[in-house]
Amino acid sequence: MRLTVPAAGLAVLLAACAPLAPQPAPDAGLPPRFAGDAALAGVGTPAWRDYFSDPALQAQIEQALAHNRDRALALARLDEARALAGLQASQRAPQIALDAQGQRGRVPGDLNLTRRPLLGDQFQLGLGLASWELDLWGRLASLDTAARQAWLASEAAAQAVTLALVHQVAQTWLQLAELDERLRLARRALDSREETLRIFRRRVELGATSRLALTQVQLLQTQAAALVSQLQQQREAQWQALTLLTGGAPATGEPRLTALAPLRAGLPAELLRQRPDLVAAEHQLRAADANVQAASAAYLPRISLTAAFGSASAELSGLLKTSSKAWSLTPDLALPLLDGGRREQALAVQQARRQQALLAYERAVQGALRDVNDALSARQRYAEQLDIAGQTLAAQGERARLAQRRYDTGAAAFLEVLDAQRDLLAAEQQQVQARRALLASQASLYAALGGGDLTTPDPQGARP
Repeated sequence: MRLTVPAAGLAVLLAACAPLAPQPAPDAGLPPRFAGDAALAGVGTPAWRDYFSDPALQAQIEQALAHNRDRALALARLDEARALAGLQASQRAPQIALDAQGQRGRVPGDLNLTRRPLLGDQFQLGLGLASWELDLWGRLASLDTAARQAWLASEAAAQAVTLALVHQVAQTWLQLAELDERLRLARRALDSREETLRIFRRRVELGATSRLALTQVQLLQTQAAALVSQLQQQREAQWQALTLLTGGAPATGEPRLTALAPLRAGLPAELLRQRPDLVAAEHQLRAADANVQAASAAYLPRISLTAAFGSASAELSGLLKTSSKAWSLTPDLALPLLDGGRREQALAVQQARRQQALLAYERAVQGALRDVNDALSARQRYAEQLDIAGQTLAAQGERARLAQRRYDTGAAAFLEVLDAQRDLLAAEQQQVQARRALLASQASLYAALGGGDLTTPDPQGARP
């Protein structure tokens, strides 16, 4: 029996069976500009070596990029994703194998017409084409696309880990620089107050001052000593954090609060190609789209070919004879009719995962916008606070000088000098903290904008 299909109906059938077109990236709903940023166009985010220009900090970042285990793990996952993409791509190619067989057998006499035992040989040599699916509906192509998008997502995720590592090392280094500066100021104050305590002890021995003044000087000295101890403990903790980030003993160098170049935020739409985490989220969304297309193609017939070509003979020497040629070709068309709802549930799973990827992408975009806006706001406010801290320090320094003069002339008690010195030390500490906070906000803005060129050598042992 022959079945005929009108040309119009065949065209409709083929159109229905065509692979689905990939869905475009969703509209991220980005605003035209960032809040609080006067610049509508940016000049591009510089490479990390150009932005973090301090050689000591560069040495720490380079060591971290070479030995940090989190980054090495991200690169290992990238290798896995690349291999999986190659494995999936190989599924579309035919598998041809060389097959050689030899068989010798004995048939008992009561199982053949001659009633005598028979010995037989059979030899085969040929090329075989395993079941090769003809990807007419794009199922394998969709799976290939999904694997490639997963690979690209892993590559962007590795870049995101690299950027986060650069940011973390920079922040930790700035913390160390702040603590070193505050320790220097605290130790200088401690040395001064220990000298003052020695002088007042001598005055008490000579009866030139009261014990009340001595206890006040002792209190001021113990406060400075306590501050030195606290700062030392914090520095040791930050040093251990840097050791963990760099994967070993940090490189030598003196932490300093080095000024960073100003950054212009540019347009929010630029984040979609600058921030590695957003690039990774978009590739994951495209991979989910491709998986939905592959699940949809499961409803269409699956056509595969199996073929073999070679030589077969009862004698080994007969394999080379022309008359021993043998071949077979087996087309196969399969269309599941009843599968207990497996295809429906598989498609529902992929559609749910696609919705999750879409929501994750939108959440990542919203988080990126918040990161940039927070960093821009922090940069502006910390700049104001640093200016205020400088004014406060100048006023406290003048107050301490005047209080000391009043005490030397006998116009004021020493308690006034103690209060002024205590407030002066606090103002010095606050100014250093404000400087570090401003630099930290600039480093955070660099990371929030997606960083610049993050090209670095692969860590030793991170790749096979």
